[in-house]
Amino acid sequence: MVEQPKIYDLEERTAIFAEHIRDYCFKLPKNIANNQYIPQLIRSGSSPGANYIEANENLGTKDFKMKIKICGKEAKESSYWLRLIIVGDDVCLETDRMKLRQEAKELVSIFSTIIKNSP
Repeated sequence: MVEQPKIYDLEERTAIFAEHIRDYCFKLPKNIANNQYIPQLIRSGSSPGANYIEANENLGTKDFKMKIKICGKEAKESSYWLRLIIVGDDVCLETDRMKLRQEAKELVSIFSTIIKNSP
């Protein structure tokens, strides 16, 4: 995973997060645990972007807030699945995991701030 500058377009940032999660999953060792964790990680890692797009469809304040809350919940869940993934002794996979968990944490913080500042 190449270090990139932070993107301030949240729709783009969440899409890139989903792409990085997907690409990371392709590199993971296949075993009985990862075979269960990987689909969960792919689902939760792609969900913030999809829900953010839906939140911006402007169906009302309640709908917007609910979708943003889901974005944060799914980003938090992604961090959980990243924690459980088995990387073995692969230093590169561990480094990528820590970067992805950091990005998930930052996304949770962003979505929490959006909720806090919403009318």
